[in-house]
Amino acid sequence: MILRLNTSVAATEAAQLAEKHKAFHIHYNGSQHLITSSSMKEVPAELASKVDENWVFNNDMQLASREFQQKTREINIGGLTIGGNTKNTILIGGPCSVESLEQIQESAQLIKSLGLTTLRGGCYKPRTSPYSFQGLGLEGLKLLVKMREEHGLSVITEVRDATHVDEVIEHSDIIQIGAKAMYDQGILRACSKINKPVLLKRGFGSTLQEFVQAAEFILSGGNDQVILCERGIRTFETNTRFTLDLCGVAYLQEYTNLPIILDPSHALGYRYGVEKLAKACVAMGIDGLLIEAHPDPSVAKSDAAQQLTHEQFIALKSAIEPVAASVGYKIV
Repeated sequence: MILRLNTSVAATEAAQLAEKHKAFHIHYNGSQHLITSSSMKEVPAELASKVDENWVFNNDMQLASREFQQKTREINIGGLTIGGNTKNTILIGGPCSVESLEQIQESAQLIKSLGLTTLRGGCYKPRTSPYSFQGLGLEGLKLLVKMREEHGLSVITEVRDATHVDEVIEHSDIIQIGAKAMYDQGILRACSKINKPVLLKRGFGSTLQEFVQAAEFILSGGNDQVILCERGIRTFETNTRFTLDLCGVAYLQEYTNLPIILDPSHALGYRYGVEKLAKACVAMGIDGLLIEAHPDPSVAKSDAAQQLTHEQFIALKSAIEPVAASVGYKIV
């Protein structure tokens, strides 16, 4: 249940009420709000005079629900806004991993030359094998900062675990929580206390409700800048890496108020079909795409098979622009 308190309730009193009723307390859209579990179905009698409006839910998808807020949330990324009525589809590109200054410099130059605004690159890699490249860590973060300073780009990178979440928060403009970390409450709670966009990827074995409830950890802590990312789920199919759940995307668009970005690179796992999947994603009127591209994928230290060449990335952008225009959106 969400309770919007009236203006006579000061923030200090709201915090006391939250503690007493075992609720979360956030300041949202100019008002104090208390968020309880969905097991509460009625406003407690002692709060009746302090509540202007309330919303009752049948599950714990609450702050992210369109029942609470009909309009998709607007999120600003480096001066560019997605969500709301903007009709912007942000195209985020860059390598799976930051590997060297030369490699990330070429990637940044590509993004800048296309008039795009956001560069991706992993620095802490949550690899399945301990023998695989684990990322450059803090050195990689500093290279991303250098690209931001030199090219005026926003940067997004992934948190692998809670041990370095503060480093990623400090150095990046958008914090990415990967599929393997979706349940990591240390990361979720740290990201709930900041004022930066957080891109939350769906775990490949997670239901839609579990996915949105992970987002609720961030929202209920006071950070309302959450973006959902569908990146494919594990099914019985073995000829593709994962299965991109566009049915799930339709559900999220219908029932949640969070912007949605799709990652076809991880879903398919092979570069040959990334452009085709990107077209399908854009046709749904999504808020963004996350695409992996490398100056020379043949020497990439991680996910080499799914990364586009720079020429393929340029071709992808050209291919999706008319699709976006056909549904009233613009690639930015």
